[in-house]
Amino acid sequence: MMEPAQSEMNILSNGKSHDLGDDMGMPMKTMLDEDQFDDPDGGLENEEFLPSADGKKPIRFTDFEGKTSFGMSVFNLGNAIMGSGILGLAYAMANTGVLLFLFLLTAVAALSSYSIHLLLKSSGIVGIRAYEQLGYRAFGTPGKMAAGIAITLQNIGAMSSYLYIVKSELPLVIQAFLKADPNSDLWYLNGNYLVIMVSASIILPLALMKQLGYLGYTSGFSLSCMVFFLSAVIYKKFQIPCPFEEFSANSTAAHLSLNVSSHGHEYNNGVVHEDEDAHCITRMFTINSQTAYTIPILAFAFVCHPEVLPIYTELRNPTKKRMQQVSNISIFVMYTMYFLAALFGYLTFKDNVEPELLHTYSRIDPYDTLILCVRVAVLTAVTLTVPIVLFPVRRAIQQMLFPTKSFNWLRHTAIALILLTFINMLVIFAPNILGIFGIIGATSAPCLIFIFPAVFYIRIVPKEDEPMNSTPKILAACFAALGVSFMVMSLSFIFIDWTTGGGHAAGGH
Repeated sequence: MMEPAQSEMNILSNGKSHDLGDDMGMPMKTMLDEDQFDDPDGGLENEEFLPSADGKKPIRFTDFEGKTSFGMSVFNLGNAIMGSGILGLAYAMANTGVLLFLFLLTAVAALSSYSIHLLLKSSGIVGIRAYEQLGYRAFGTPGKMAAGIAITLQNIGAMSSYLYIVKSELPLVIQAFLKADPNSDLWYLNGNYLVIMVSASIILPLALMKQLGYLGYTSGFSLSCMVFFLSAVIYKKFQIPCPFEEFSANSTAAHLSLNVSSHGHEYNNGVVHEDEDAHCITRMFTINSQTAYTIPILAFAFVCHPEVLPIYTELRNPTKKRMQQVSNISIFVMYTMYFLAALFGYLTFKDNVEPELLHTYSRIDPYDTLILCVRVAVLTAVTLTVPIVLFPVRRAIQQMLFPTKSFNWLRHTAIALILLTFINMLVIFAPNILGIFGIIGATSAPCLIFIFPAVFYIRIVPKEDEPMNSTPKILAACFAALGVSFMVMSLSFIFIDWTTGGGHAAGGH
């Protein structure tokens, strides 16, 4: 059993075998203190190591490692965290209250930061910066396969949900901007064509980048789009009264001809009833039938763990402390944006807010220019997030199928093409299967966020460093148990929704 384990652990970043010889005899404390190790997985995204002089310890970094700046790393990790889930946080606040939402969001942000700490601690002990190889070090091939499969399923589900948003929302935005007939058969209003065009023209070129660090610029632009979304939500809070008046479906045709004024009294639900005032109360603490459904949404609001170690690998001057700072800053910025978006979205619509915030704005005026621009910004942000999410999937596939192979452009490109083609086919031909990814996400997300980091930490950190009965390992065990409880809770809500025909167990990243 030792020989296969050693042979795989001796695979270098470029995929070539390497006799660790002296390295295997290095004391564990020395390995811990150094924190400048290569990850054996490597750099399946790289080619070869820097040369080293004979007789000296080799510099175990790849030719691209250490090139990504601190700021670009923050952009990439922040973009990995930020997803379409921000659109549902106002609804979550409506079902928890401002104070309970703030408490839950703060707790989840702190737990995510702790989880990343466990990952970095484990990787620093063994000099590995690949999630799958941490699994291999902890449990052998089953551990590596479990981590790789969880990353693949979780991120494919996330990419599918993002592209489904493009498929469903982009035609509506184009239709509104062009004042086109919604019943027309124009090709540029067909979501299937549009999602293929977006995948081929934007996502694929970015996904073919050899290094994750190159996406820092697009990640920065993606985050700026979400800042624009947040600014619009704050601005609209002071423009929309509560209760609001809905846009009349009967006035749509007149609106297309810019004759809005003659329809001032044709609102579907425009009559304000006295009892609607009850829906405009700001609630600090709320418990209702939907409150429990919001907890899994918040629990997975900071899913970025598959991207942490690849970003760590490419970070300039990589140390655990420096990468933890990248993580903490990214989480704090996203935490702030999440809370402000949820707060002002909730304060705008109170109890009338919908699970998808932008749909609520469309009920007022689907042709509002600012909201249409916001929808474009959100679509842009979602699109630019897909390449970031694709990188860990390709890395996991290479770890599972080609662990000893050096970097190859043909394989690199083929995996990206196959992944995007498969995801597009899911979105186009089997959109209903996205519900299956709800179950997958409810299973894989707790594993990647809570269970795997804690269990790998317990297995990898040497007993002489932190005994099994030490406080850190006891906390890690509790952390894993928390992940199991989130998994059970999420799956329970999904199955309850399926059996009752509801649709409240919304997930998403």
